[in-house]
Amino acid sequence: MKTEICNCRKHPFMLFSTMANVLSVAGSNSKYKQPGAKAAGFLGGLWHGFIAPIAFIVSLFVDGVSIYETHNNGRWYEFGFIVGICAHAGDSHASHAVGG
Repeated sequence: MKTEICNCRKHPFMLFSTMANVLSVAGSNSKYKQPGAKAAGFLGGLWHGFIAPIAFIVSLFVDGVSIYETHNNGRWYEFGFIVGICAHAGDSHASHAVGG
């Protein structure tokens, strides 16, 4: 008799859902939507901006995951989100050869 510890082969999107909770992504199941939870602030926005590319891909397959937290404290969350997104921009001139 064979026992399976993980049903990841049968339900591959369960892994995405688990990762979404561990990564503290935005959406209807976020920790900021729990009863009595504080609104997401600068650090929450920074984190959500930083993981936005991953969260976007996960959101294509998992309901309740999004890249932006709607239960936030306003401008400080948005500032953190933009700073987190900008972390992916990098310096585009660094990869170009100098000279002509």
